[in-house]
Amino acid sequence: MTNESTQHGSDGREGPAAIILAAGKGTRMQSDLPKVCHPIGGRPMVCAVADACLEAGCTRLVVVVGYKQELVREALADYGGQVEYAVQEEQLGTGHAVMCAADAFGDRPSGDVFVLCGDGPLIRAETLRTVLKAHREAGAAATLATSVIDDPAGYGRIVRDGSGRFTAIVEQKNATPEQLKIREVNPSYYCFEAGALFGALKKVGRNEKTGEYYITDVPTLLLEDGGRVEVIEAVPPEDVLSINTTEQLAEVDRIFRSRTGAR
Repeated sequence: MTNESTQHGSDGREGPAAIILAAGKGTRMQSDLPKVCHPIGGRPMVCAVADACLEAGCTRLVVVVGYKQELVREALADYGGQVEYAVQEEQLGTGHAVMCAADAFGDRPSGDVFVLCGDGPLIRAETLRTVLKAHREAGAAATLATSVIDDPAGYGRIVRDGSGRFTAIVEQKNATPEQLKIREVNPSYYCFEAGALFGALKKVGRNEKTGEYYITDVPTLLLEDGGRVEVIEAVPPEDVLSINTTEQLAEVDRIFRSRTGAR
């Protein structure tokens, strides 16, 4: 599923790694099956995310597993050694999930790493390539791909300053009435410099309301440390659809099949 030509980008640099978050249950699906194992296009949806990463030139895939991890490992069995696993024993948020993958990157992490959700099967390799190119050209510590959608309800909003520069990701439940009007949202497509990512994660505190650690705090922490954070509107609105119900699953499956020709 990879070949020698995808190991390095056109600039000769080593391809990025990807951390795919796949540890959650997805309680709103009302199913005992891990959310990422529900089928899209006839395959577990996490496979579509893995495929996009490999097509975009990722040289390592680290999948964070937890709830019924044996089913997620089985879903990805055909990828063999292209997939490594990290275990999140207790689901304590997205930031905690990424920290569970830290050991895979050693004491001195380097290079570029995507952080993506395993339940986003409409992700496109071309979007990841666009994000990586912008990230490298800017020499950024973090690059976020965003989308502008008609109905942003439920999504984290991208807050910018008066000059259009990124300042924060604000989750809907924490947003002010003015911020709720923002239509630019965070679909959770991140690219980080690995050292900056894992350094910032050590500073992420527990959310006061949930007690969890969130990856969405990392870009602002990097800014506060003087790092460069790029934000590009790169995700087509139709790729941002959430999957939290069987009806949404069916809609995403329909879109995926029409796009790929899957039967």
